[in-house]
Amino acid sequence: MHEVDLKAASRTRLQTVSFSLILLLAFACGGSTGSADRAATSQEDDLARRRATMVEDQLLARGIRDKRVLEAMRTVRRHRYVPGLDATHAYDDRPYPIGEGQTISQPYIVALMSELANLDPPCRVLEIGTGSGYQAAVLAEMGCDVYSIELIESLGIQARKILDGEGYGDRVQTRIGDGYAGWPEHAPFDAVVVTAAAPRVPQPLLDQLRIGGRLVIPVGVFRQELEVHTRRKDGFKRKKIVDVRFVPMLGEVREAR
Repeated sequence: MHEVDLKAASRTRLQTVSFSLILLLAFACGGSTGSADRAATSQEDDLARRRATMVEDQLLARGIRDKRVLEAMRTVRRHRYVPGLDATHAYDDRPYPIGEGQTISQPYIVALMSELANLDPPCRVLEIGTGSGYQAAVLAEMGCDVYSIELIESLGIQARKILDGEGYGDRVQTRIGDGYAGWPEHAPFDAVVVTAAAPRVPQPLLDQLRIGGRLVIPVGVFRQELEVHTRRKDGFKRKKIVDVRFVPMLGEVREAR
């Protein structure tokens, strides 16, 4: 009888120790998860502050006034569109390489082109040069349906994944191909935004604008100017905005006359 009591006591002690270990492990795991969650939240808060500072110092200070553009730039997480870059640098006043010899434009240029498009939702926009996907996300955040074409397959695939992951899958349609001919199946567009410099303005892109629609495009080879072409009933009105420096538009535009 005494021997049986000793075994029972031993089992009780083992059960108590095991339960204590389980509690310690659970606490440790929970504490680790909680710390990771707090760190992630803290980083997102810091990046949100950096976006707000970017809007104040880089956009408002340079004359960007469109409320939809400003709010979109405060909202879209630019650091998600530059894989491999330290997130704290994503809101710097500069472009960054995204691979394949292409770049993500500096925030001010993205905001300027978005403002020049002169958009009011509901709106339909054609983008030539998906690149990182950032410009498309900003236009979608402004309330537009965006149709974006990328010539370089690897960039188009990467941008598609990021846009889906950031919640813009329903607002941004993408396609791999040459953007010179536009996307006539979805025309007319309220605006066409071209994110690479063309040696001349592609006529198909002008043709796919609705009356009152705008083509925003950098034009030139060695010297480039950002231009806005507005479609009117009697033709097109061109306005030169500012000197810029974009990567060249590739594909048929190089051979077209």
